[in-house]
Amino acid sequence: MDSILVKGNGPLSGQIPIAGAKNACLALMPATLLSEEPLTLTNAPRLSDIATMTELLQSLGAEVSSLQEGQVQALSSHTIDNHVADYEIVRKMRASNLVLGPMLARLGQAVVSLPGGCAIGARPMDLHIHGLEALGAEIELKDGYLHAKAPRGLKGAVIQLSFASVGATENIMMAATLAKGTTVIKNAAREPEIVDLADCLNKMGAQVEGAGSPDITIQGVDRLYGATHPVVTDRIELGTYMLAPAICGGEVELLGGRLDLVGAFVEKLNEAGVDVTETKAGLKVKRHGDRVKAVNVTTEPFPGFPTDLQAQMMALMCTAEGTSVLEEKIFENRFMHAPELIRMGAKIDVQGGLATVTGVDHLKGAPVMATDLRASVSLILAGLAAEGETIVNRVYHLDRGYEQVVRKFSGVGAQIERIKGS
Repeated sequence: MDSILVKGNGPLSGQIPIAGAKNACLALMPATLLSEEPLTLTNAPRLSDIATMTELLQSLGAEVSSLQEGQVQALSSHTIDNHVADYEIVRKMRASNLVLGPMLARLGQAVVSLPGGCAIGARPMDLHIHGLEALGAEIELKDGYLHAKAPRGLKGAVIQLSFASVGATENIMMAATLAKGTTVIKNAAREPEIVDLADCLNKMGAQVEGAGSPDITIQGVDRLYGATHPVVTDRIELGTYMLAPAICGGEVELLGGRLDLVGAFVEKLNEAGVDVTETKAGLKVKRHGDRVKAVNVTTEPFPGFPTDLQAQMMALMCTAEGTSVLEEKIFENRFMHAPELIRMGAKIDVQGGLATVTGVDHLKGAPVMATDLRASVSLILAGLAAEGETIVNRVYHLDRGYEQVVRKFSGVGAQIERIKGS
């Protein structure tokens, strides 16, 4: 099993290109199931999760080709000859459940295994199920699979989400594009990935309004068509690399970065003593002084502080001046990186959904283990600021969400290398 070796070596300088958003692409790819015509996605990230979604769509009968070294995904679902999303594929990644809504809308039936992914909380399928049932689907759980059918087709409805779930919003929105009548999703997720999916669906001929607001209205149409769509910039990769000069010093420009994608995150960086300025090519980040100031963080749905940047922010707070409190309100099991940071000399006290971090002068390199996708990169960031060598094990998590991570960090002067396992 591969590992990553990191050596702390001071300030960073240079440019890092930011890829297309993993979470956006994983919702856009299943949209191909809604149409017989081709869908082409540009600016696609090159990640193992994208390969998993490719495998799943191909198992259903879709044609998927990776072009231009993986940065273009060409998809066609003119023939769908299987409506069963098998456990052996779905267990690898939670976003696999996003084939449920499109298959119900196009085929009138779907059998989808309950999903897997990072072990950061239960993340049940209830909201997906209730929303699709409101559209007229009949769904039954049998032997670990959701058996869904819509014998009389899907019909528009008003759906009130009890939580602004990104996945549920995406599944319901895709299903509603081919439903008869009007669907309104209330308390819808507002993330940029939702807006990106709506933009793509509209290019395909859908009628979606209000994406990015709490109320999304979808007027059902008879069919969708082909389209070409660029995947939006990955705001989580963007935020992660913005933290590199914040924790190490120096100045780094993030190519393709956009302030509107990371507003709440940038507010916290500014509060901590980190400058973020817009450039013609993206965003430039520079830290004031030798250490940042401690700031408190509470994770919230967009436009709040992203849960997917909480682990990375904790790494920064480990060397901040003062004490910070990080409150995790999205997932109940997302402080698994804290014990690994403590191995590096961090002072962290976790009580339920609260983590109190008292900054130290410096961290010390140590062997650590990645527990999930975002935890893995938080340990790399900590290693960049630590004395000595840090070895991050179980980095297969990293491959799910960060492309060419060693090359990107090395490109700004970090001492980092991937060590192949036996």
